[in-house]
Amino acid sequence: MAKIFPTNCRNVIRQVRGLHSSTVQNAEARLKTFSIYRWNPDKPDEKPDMQDYKVDLNSCGPMVLDALIKIKNEVDPTLTFRRSCREGICGSCAMNIGGTNTLACISKIDTNLSKRTKIYPLPHMYVVKDLVPDMNHFYSQYRSIQPWLQRKDAKESGSQQYLQSVDDRKKLDGLYECILCACCSTSCPSYWWNGDKYLGPAVLMQAYRWIIDSRDDLSKERLEKLRDPFSVYRCHTIMNCSRTCPKGLNPGKAIAEIKKLLAGVIEKGEPGLNTTALHN
Repeated sequence: MAKIFPTNCRNVIRQVRGLHSSTVQNAEARLKTFSIYRWNPDKPDEKPDMQDYKVDLNSCGPMVLDALIKIKNEVDPTLTFRRSCREGICGSCAMNIGGTNTLACISKIDTNLSKRTKIYPLPHMYVVKDLVPDMNHFYSQYRSIQPWLQRKDAKESGSQQYLQSVDDRKKLDGLYECILCACCSTSCPSYWWNGDKYLGPAVLMQAYRWIIDSRDDLSKERLEKLRDPFSVYRCHTIMNCSRTCPKGLNPGKAIAEIKKLLAGVIEKGEPGLNTTALHN
């Protein structure tokens, strides 16, 4: 029986798969048009253009990334885009879909077959190829805020943990979840025009995350680095950043809190716990 049961299971699975395949083949094709931005750096004399692809939604997953993968695998292997986790965690597949910056892996396909879906790379960024933007400047800005815990009483690395109260930990909620997809920064008009000096919503939200961390001792120094006309104050509270964030975060609020800290309207306050209690 031990040998017969696995064989029977395999036969059932084959029958189910065969039934599913025949159902898909016999179903009336639901062709959806995707209009995708194309540009090849190997052909610099050719201008960017939009190329149309038709995808049968009967044999495609529900997300825009599923359609892109299907196009690349079955229609045009030259189509270029980034993707990794397919779970809305890595931020690799950030692009502009239907006029909104979002992640292709969590963006559902509009099933209205009469309406084409337009897909562009993230706006106002240099394009490497097709839907792949150049993220070097964005990451350089992120590096500039020194996004790691810094202490004045530097101890030997890894000796003990720094304590943090429950209330202090809650202050980080809505900040640490940022996946650095750049959807918010590339939706900000201020970042479009002053991206060389203005840090942008994503980077500023991460700066605030470290400024208010009760375990970090260099909050004043971090704030002083932002005290200039461009790093923070180019934000004009347009709030595109908060509307487009695929993780539902609020970068606009974080920037407002930084402004209040810089103006002295609020203060960080003392930690709820002695952060070095375990070191004594």
